[in-house]
Amino acid sequence: MLWTLLGIFAGGLALNLTPCVYPMIPITVSFFGGRAGQGKPNQMKLVIHGFCYLMGLVLTNSILGVVAALTGGLMGAILQSPIVLTIIAAVLVLFAASLFGLWELRLPGSLNQMAGKSYTGYFGSLFMGLTLGIVAAPCIGPFVLGLLTWVASVGDPWLGFLVFSTLSLGLGFPLFLLAIFSGQLQHLPRAGGWMIWVRKLMGWVLMGMAIYFIRPILPEFLKNMLPVGVVLAAGLHLGWIDKSEANLKLFPWIKAIAGITCLAVASMWITTWAIRGPGVKWHNYTEQILQQAVTQKKPVIIDFYADWCAPCREFDDIVFHHPDVVRQAGEKFTMIKVDVTKGGNPFHEQLLKQYRVKGVPTIVFLDTQGEELSDLRMVDFAPPNKFLIYMSNISKNTP
Repeated sequence: MLWTLLGIFAGGLALNLTPCVYPMIPITVSFFGGRAGQGKPNQMKLVIHGFCYLMGLVLTNSILGVVAALTGGLMGAILQSPIVLTIIAAVLVLFAASLFGLWELRLPGSLNQMAGKSYTGYFGSLFMGLTLGIVAAPCIGPFVLGLLTWVASVGDPWLGFLVFSTLSLGLGFPLFLLAIFSGQLQHLPRAGGWMIWVRKLMGWVLMGMAIYFIRPILPEFLKNMLPVGVVLAAGLHLGWIDKSEANLKLFPWIKAIAGITCLAVASMWITTWAIRGPGVKWHNYTEQILQQAVTQKKPVIIDFYADWCAPCREFDDIVFHHPDVVRQAGEKFTMIKVDVTKGGNPFHEQLLKQYRVKGVPTIVFLDTQGEELSDLRMVDFAPPNKFLIYMSNISKNTP
């Protein structure tokens, strides 16, 4: 979660470099400078105004995140449909095309006029933060849409609040600092083609999100090859095909580093997939399987899984293909998978209630008597080394 939030914060920072937001920097700094009053600038007043601005930005986006998360149950059910997944992916690709410059996203003039109104006092700073998202929507809207869809699929209001608060802090933090140290405005890089390049970078991020949603319904081969293809295309486009230019001396190096990084990631993905060995062999949940495990004095691992659950797929792709996990699972455990991708199955609903499963992934561990070891329950992704520790602890806790 820490790395996820840092990535989202970095995304918020990067959004300041898009053509829609970057021109707001001198406007915002001038606005804050005016708030400090005439004569010698009052730094404390600038800090308070900057804080109000940040809180306005956080409030707007956080409400969006919470609302999206509160629809999580509905969204989770909707995401079981291949048609809906295809539509979501198509919408994300459409917005990515906007960031690539193939079409332009424009807001009604009335909304822009409302956002451009000037209000005095600390409320003016708060209002400016509240409406920054409207002014910047043509650039940040597609990116925010991707985050909204992800938060809705998770369904946790606190996560929605945290994610969009972090994004807002990343988006507003540079403007906050520049408002306080407005004399540094002259040192900012000049606007130019490099901002178009950053916008295209965000477009490839949205393309990655589209693959994330469409991947569960793809054939096994495409599940691995399509992400690799997108990463390769992003690397070639951002690194060498795109002709955006800038006065910054480091800009060609930045483009080359981005391209090489994408190519390296694609190579690592292909290599990992190619050398991946066989996975864990699973049983469907039946009372006979449980009784057989008790008779054989084998502990049981029950994996509650869904195709639309990203951590579930990580478990399948990484943990349950790890050689040591596969070996121990085959020799010492009975492995059971309950696939709840398609809702409405009465038997699965009964199992969810019986084992008090509130979401996926949930991995339940039973001892050799068929009793749950509740202190070993897992409800989030864990790397293979940690999962092996859990498997070892089962042996210590079973009679």
